[in-house]
Amino acid sequence: MRALTLVVTAALSALACSRAAPPIGARGPLALWVLAEGSERTLESPEKIAQLVDRAVQLRASDLFVQVHRGGRSWFPSTHADDAPFRAIRAAHPDAPEPLADLIARAHAKRIRVHAWFNCLALAQNRDAPIVEKVGREAVQVDRAGRSLLDYPAGNVPEPDAKWLELETPGYWLDPAVPGVGEYLAETVDDLVRAAPDLDGLHLDYIRYPYALPMTPGSRFRGLDFGYGELAKARFGQTNGAFEVGDKWDEFRRKQVGELVTRLHKHIPKRWKLSAAVLAYADRAYLTALQDWRGWLEDGRLDFAVAMAYTRDDRLLRYQTHALHFGVGGARLWLGLGAWLLTDDPPRIARQVELARDVEPDGVALFSYDALAANPAALEALTHPK
Repeated sequence: MRALTLVVTAALSALACSRAAPPIGARGPLALWVLAEGSERTLESPEKIAQLVDRAVQLRASDLFVQVHRGGRSWFPSTHADDAPFRAIRAAHPDAPEPLADLIARAHAKRIRVHAWFNCLALAQNRDAPIVEKVGREAVQVDRAGRSLLDYPAGNVPEPDAKWLELETPGYWLDPAVPGVGEYLAETVDDLVRAAPDLDGLHLDYIRYPYALPMTPGSRFRGLDFGYGELAKARFGQTNGAFEVGDKWDEFRRKQVGELVTRLHKHIPKRWKLSAAVLAYADRAYLTALQDWRGWLEDGRLDFAVAMAYTRDDRLLRYQTHALHFGVGGARLWLGLGAWLLTDDPPRIARQVELARDVEPDGVALFSYDALAANPAALEALTHPK
């Protein structure tokens, strides 16, 4: 009798193991944002590339958003961006395949798509980026008071404004309304297409205007906003008459961002998907960051958007995901989760994925692979969720 009991217990245990929750990517498309200069620096060695693909397979990830253009620098050969990062990798591994081609080949062998993550209008702290040298200092954003970001201390708000205002993302930003900016970025994308034609898509980031905190919902209100360079105001005046702040000025600037999306879409192969990381609060995106991502989805400029719903507050996440999916985005909207915020409590990352999956989005993306890779417990929680 005891022997029978042991056999039954073992069988039930085996059955329970067979029914263990699958990796978080099993229920639908899952993407990982992979930083160029994060803790892993994945593109800098063939071993790191292989490790990324192995971990993506374990998670059953379907897509990788791999950062290849940041701060005016590129991780692919370019005659427009500063491709020093790419050249340094090639010098360190002269006999290895080019890093992006290597990653694409390895990922495709496992049926994982690779999108080039391309930071558009933010230059981080790189005030000497080639685009600034080529177009001129007018390429960099100017605030309402007529101050160029180049004159901000390390890209931060100067005194006395710094007493009550700060930039949401400090650094130097490009103005899409300045002639030459959009053209130069499109030519950089051309370099990318030549370097890595087997990519599956282009993933745009920082495709918006910078803004200050607290936020200003448009230029009719007092606050700190951007786009007030003389060249931009002159372009506005060509079709709108004398310059003045207000709804027309806001719409003009919003249109410049949208036209950049259109321009970049025309420079990628037809089989590539165009996506963008966008602000999750859609009205704030529209009014403050001048990012009309809902319109880009509606008119087909974007194949899909990834709303960055980063929060530690699970209840807020539930509110956001329902509002985004049912009230804003609907089809072709992915939900981006801030996994890096929860590495101190890895099981909560998996729980947030499940919360996001409740609304059956087109996909879920985690920021970032680097944060997960730096915390083995987080990878384990996602590979074997409870």
